Amino acid sequence: MNREKQLIASMMIYFTGLALANPVFGQQAPADRPNIVIILADDMGYSDLGCYGGEAATPNLDQLAAEGLRFRTFYNAARCCPTRASLLTGVYPHEAGMGGMVSDVHSEPKPGPYQGYLDQDCVTIAEVLKQAGYSTYMSGKWHVGERPEHWPRQRGFDRYFGLISGASSYFELVEEPRVRQMVHDDEPWFPPAEGFYMTDAFTDTAIAFLEKHEGEDPDQPFFMYLAYTAPHWPLHAHEEDIARYKGRFDAGWDTIREQRYERMKQLGIIDQHYPLSPRTSGIPAWDSIADHGDWADRMEVYAAMVDRMDQGIGKVVETLERQGKLDNTLILFLSDNGGCAENIDGRKLNQEGSKVGERGSYVAYDEPWANVSNTPYRKYKSWTHEGGILTPLIAHWPAVIKHPGTLTDAVGHIVDIMATCTAIAGADYPMQREGRDVVPSRGISLMPAFSGADTGKRTLYWEHLGKWAIRQGDWKLVGGSSGGYELFDLAADPVEMHDLSGNYPHVVESMQRDYTIWAKEVGVRLH
Repeated sequence: MNREKQLIASMMIYFTGLALANPVFGQQAPADRPNIVIILADDMGYSDLGCYGGEAATPNLDQLAAEGLRFRTFYNAARCCPTRASLLTGVYPHEAGMGGMVSDVHSEPKPGPYQGYLDQDCVTIAEVLKQAGYSTYMSGKWHVGERPEHWPRQRGFDRYFGLISGASSYFELVEEPRVRQMVHDDEPWFPPAEGFYMTDAFTDTAIAFLEKHEGEDPDQPFFMYLAYTAPHWPLHAHEEDIARYKGRFDAGWDTIREQRYERMKQLGIIDQHYPLSPRTSGIPAWDSIADHGDWADRMEVYAAMVDRMDQGIGKVVETLERQGKLDNTLILFLSDNGGCAENIDGRKLNQEGSKVGERGSYVAYDEPWANVSNTPYRKYKSWTHEGGILTPLIAHWPAVIKHPGTLTDAVGHIVDIMATCTAIAGADYPMQREGRDVVPSRGISLMPAFSGADTGKRTLYWEHLGKWAIRQGDWKLVGGSSGGYELFDLAADPVEMHDLSGNYPHVVESMQRDYTIWAKEVGVRLH
């Protein structure tokens, strides 16, 4: 589809979504426009929340789900940088300049799909909503541009506090070859020597922004992007939070995963079409390992990190409720990718003798527990199988979502966040930015899903570091740099257990051709 046709299609979808969700939405007075809060978790798997089957105590997110809507099938872009780029811009990662990972602050990347910072031909949600009269705030992890000219305040945010880079100790900033820089507005910021915990700092700053907004511009709508680093490695948590999970994971990953799978069925997240995928060859049976204590400790800390994030979200919700703004605020909660199977135990940052979870430790929970986080799916962060690209999505908006506690089978994608925010704000998606033509939005508004409608059959695409996929309706084709293909019928096989590529070569050929057309259009490096 060429740019002109794509733009027309995007505008038709925009107005259709607007009309389906609220026929008179565009006639509302400015003071009635909803506030928007997007909360993004980092490296949290599909089923880690209590309301999706997990063991961590997440009463605040569970309450948002009970009063709102949960998506069964919502897709991210497989990894942190690409997902954040698509969330902010509404286009595919390559079109936003983030086909790979963020570029180092000292590098000289070649401009294009893999430059490693947000492209100037894209607009951010903050830029679009700011032009529509919204105040725009961000607290948390940026990770889509290391240089000062690419920081949040240069991309539409009125205020910013957070981590510019991808990961750091939760208790301090540690020295590494890669930049680990925290920023307050446009100035470097350094945490105090004691009493700092990154998750709490992001929560407290978000609340401070909301309170200042209420004091200065109470009638002006706002957009808040709260991007936690939790529960991304290193595994760090408060002792009192860890203590609540002591012994909770002693049964091991095999038993815990089976128990979680059963809870997911009881909650209605999955049904009989969803078998529990088998443990991979890279994961030993729990009973065969010797260091049960160390492994159980890792998951205890991971759960505590999710718990603390939920506590912070509860404080944000309480602030909105106290201000009388909760009913007319759209809150979206999601994760940037599936559970992370990365092993970082060899890093010299881990201080000898340190206990998992405390200051000085620097470890991850590794593939065995990532497999639990993605129950019942296969694969992990950076893969384009469902375990890598599915995210829990909770939508809470009492003024609009009239059937609270429901689950939707509407298929959504991270590129839809921009279209949704633009639609509910009554904002215009621009055709130009600073005299340059803007890449047209790739997403659709999720507002019909808020009213119980479906989003229809869609064609969606992914590519990250040679791993790629295309979904057309219920068919999904997964490929990789080695040249092999896997074809799945997600209606009958949502866990991707049965490769049908040998049975339907014509489907493979057609989908591979369509993927190649898209890949060339957005600038994918074809292997």
